[in-house]
Amino acid sequence: MKKTVAIVGRPNVGKSTFVNRLAGSRNSIVDDMPGVTRDRIYFDVEWQNKVFTVIDTGGIIPDDDDEIMVSIYEQAKIACEEADKIIFLVDGKEGVNPIDFDIANILRQSNKPVFLAVNKIDNPNSFYMTSDFYSLAIGEPIAISALHGSGGVGDLLEIVTEDFEAEESFIDDKTIRIAIVGRPNAGKSSIVNAVLNKERVIVSDVSGTTRDSIDSKVTYQNTDFVIVDTAGIRKKSKVDWGVEKFAVDRAIRSIRDCDVAVLVIDAKEGISDQDKKISSIITEAGKGLIVAINKWDLIEDKKSNTINRFDKKLINEVPFLDFAPKIYISAVTKQRLNQIFEKAKEVYEQCTKRVSTGLLNKVINEAYSINPPQSIKNQRLKILYSTQANIQPPTFVLFVNNAELLKDHYKRYLENKLREAFGFWGTPIRISLRERKGIDKN
Repeated sequence: MKKTVAIVGRPNVGKSTFVNRLAGSRNSIVDDMPGVTRDRIYFDVEWQNKVFTVIDTGGIIPDDDDEIMVSIYEQAKIACEEADKIIFLVDGKEGVNPIDFDIANILRQSNKPVFLAVNKIDNPNSFYMTSDFYSLAIGEPIAISALHGSGGVGDLLEIVTEDFEAEESFIDDKTIRIAIVGRPNAGKSSIVNAVLNKERVIVSDVSGTTRDSIDSKVTYQNTDFVIVDTAGIRKKSKVDWGVEKFAVDRAIRSIRDCDVAVLVIDAKEGISDQDKKISSIITEAGKGLIVAINKWDLIEDKKSNTINRFDKKLINEVPFLDFAPKIYISAVTKQRLNQIFEKAKEVYEQCTKRVSTGLLNKVINEAYSINPPQSIKNQRLKILYSTQANIQPPTFVLFVNNAELLKDHYKRYLENKLREAFGFWGTPIRISLRERKGIDKN
């Protein structure tokens, strides 16, 4: 198991900036608004061949009774319990704050090694500003600049990781990455917490509670998964500029980075125009797709055919989602939650499936013979040869006499024939055309 280091401190001391510096990318949202990071977020970091996990936590104010701030405080406490070591980050420009003393008292009770990092010391002439922090009685203050990566960042990491074992960089290319996506309040965070059997992310009736995309590693029936909780994706016109926009952008990026996306729909509200938009984002990104109808426990007077009727309604309202498997779940009762992993594994196998060229041409030629395309101005499409060019999504190239003769309805027909022959359930299919030079287009 990799060692774990938690980054804690009050709001706006630069925790997420520091984590981004360590991770080498803008993984955490950075903003001047207090409370931007709400959940605890995990990143793998490598320092001098030592790979360890960093936990970014929300800014904590111990005595604040606001619901969200209380949840942030609880998440930070859990992070400290999980961590092997703790970096206590303070603001060197502002100096010692009364909240810093409260946090220091809490950290002393954790019985974990705590390292005091004084951030925002951006030039050597400011080093004297660290002396006041001896009053926290946590240890020797180490001056750093998370923004510029200067100061004692290297010295801090050297001390924190001195007893960590060096190893090869952490690479895991067999893990299936699942993104849980959907509108706000569809129950995404509740689903993640339910499958993990712990309070991994904050759950609240307040819209937009989850702002970062949050990774959790899970093993189910000998298969490794990373499940990613994302911010609710609202219509662009309703998204405020700033933190929420970054959160939505991060959610969309999580779709592009995942193997399989689980679109969570509220069973009581049914599928909305925004759900359709999100599903379009998933299919355009070429990702595997599962439609999860959550809060199924709230549907009253269920009968043996209730699911079938809901399935038909979905197909009628969103016919282009016919290829995606549907699961009916409840984060509250944990009904059918294991299907998330079972279906994700099946969909991933479909996304990565390859078809032999000979069999592919046989299916395409047979489909063409049964239902040849109509002539257009005395010209008819001829499919000369077919091959699979890629996976994730399965991509097929058809060599034809005239690309303009393949209309959308016939492309959909060929796609359906490919699904009938080979499956590909849960994954979009790409069909592209290439014209063979020297062939009569007529």
